[in-house]
Amino acid sequence: MRLSEWRTNAPTRSAAANPVMAVVQPVLGALGCDADPETFINWGDEPGNRWSLLAPTSAGLVLCTVRVNIPGEGPRASAKLVRWSRVQTTELAVETQGGHRLLTWQLEGQILRGADADADRIAAFALAVYAAIDGRPLTAANRVNVRGRTGAAASRARATAASSGVATRPRSSASGGTGRSLSRGVRQLPPGA
Repeated sequence: MRLSEWRTNAPTRSAAANPVMAVVQPVLGALGCDADPETFINWGDEPGNRWSLLAPTSAGLVLCTVRVNIPGEGPRASAKLVRWSRVQTTELAVETQGGHRLLTWQLEGQILRGADADADRIAAFALAVYAAIDGRPLTAANRVNVRGRTGAAASRARATAASSGVATRPRSSASGGTGRSLSRGVRQLPPGA
């Protein structure tokens, strides 16, 4: 999601107000982010006091910590750029039960955990980070809007991801005919592949 989408859906009005963004935007720009970068915001327990932002760039991952209101000083943002060769991440893990998804992923010591629409946002960001680490461009299939996807939109998103090769591979004679067929002639990876 873009930074502007996160701002419009901030949990508190003060968390992403104009004075806060006035200190965040220059820091992000100095580290190579565009005006409205692809980001993930971890609002934490007290978004009215502090939150953190993660943004992939061509050079590496930007980690930005924001203090919303320091008494006598106002908002403060501090950030660093971690080169892709040094970025630490874990596997992307998802669990489903009763039609709900729970996803957990860790990036640079921050644990990102969410269910359903939040899981979609985390997965999209994780795929964007993996693409950046591999030097691949971010595709529209990896982007999820702020409200998540439900119903027919979710089906279209899964079909788009399947056709783009995300967690799937094209049907070939080398695959040995294992796996279940998905739409558009794409086959699911067999266990252990």
